[in-house]
Amino acid sequence: MSSARLRTAVYPGTFDPITNGHIDLVDRAAPLFERMIIGVAESPGKGPALPLEIRVDLARKAVAHHAHVEVRGFNCLLAHFVAEVGGGVLLRGLRAVSDFEYEFQLASMNRHLIPDVETLFLTPAEQYGFISSSLVREIARLGGDVSGFVPPQVAQALQDEWQRRQP
Repeated sequence: MSSARLRTAVYPGTFDPITNGHIDLVDRAAPLFERMIIGVAESPGKGPALPLEIRVDLARKAVAHHAHVEVRGFNCLLAHFVAEVGGGVLLRGLRAVSDFEYEFQLASMNRHLIPDVETLFLTPAEQYGFISSSLVREIARLGGDVSGFVPPQVAQALQDEWQRRQP
């Protein structure tokens, strides 16, 4: 594998929405790589609350302080996306032991599909370990305050989305 590929990390996910926990991982991983790509998966099967374009835009705003981090949406197999962008490392977050089994299964499958790409697991800072996109979406949907869990523009986008859906 070329050294350029080893210096390019891909952080994939649905990011529906991007949270302070995701941003914490980016902040800690970004210095380790020359180039980092946040791959925002379309994931129609998950029925995301926010459209892909909005999730990509919110992620771009959230990580704009990193000049070498880019955000791209994708709607193909992750292995194909990683090859397309020249990634050599997949970055994945582990919040709790309960995440490990699923993430281990994904890493094993990715090792089979893209054997020249390594998976790197990082844990978020303790204050973000309990935050999940699904919990944030549910709190926002029910009118709760999510400002402690996401950047301000994300909290506003969620509020706007749920108001738009009101009959």
